Amino acid sequence: MAKLRHIAMQVPDLEKAAQFYEKVFGMKRVARGDTPYGNVQMMSDGVINLALLNFPEGTIGGKGGPNWAGLHHVGFVVDNQQVTASLIEENGGEYFTKLPEGIAGLMAEVKYKD
Repeated sequence: MAKLRHIAMQVPDLEKAAQFYEKVFGMKRVARGDTPYGNVQMMSDGVINLALLNFPEGTIGGKGGPNWAGLHHVGFVVDNQQVTASLIEENGGEYFTKLPEGIAGLMAEVKYKD
């Protein structure tokens, strides 16, 4: 069974957003990375992760411009990527991209549009 791994939100200021989730909800910082796709600060409550994303000028993963804030995507851990890929496509989803292994110290992500 697939499990929700993270919720990703695009924010205009990573540090300000990280401090908010630390101070208000007691979340902990678990990983940080700057990549050509964008920058990420991973937060965790110990059960699920919150990926705070920021996309400075010249990065390629953002939506709505550098000051846009909102839900960017959700991530799932699956038992079998090939089986899940087939199920996604059979149900109207389409392949979008795969991030290179080790981006921001995280496992590789394969992205689909539903």
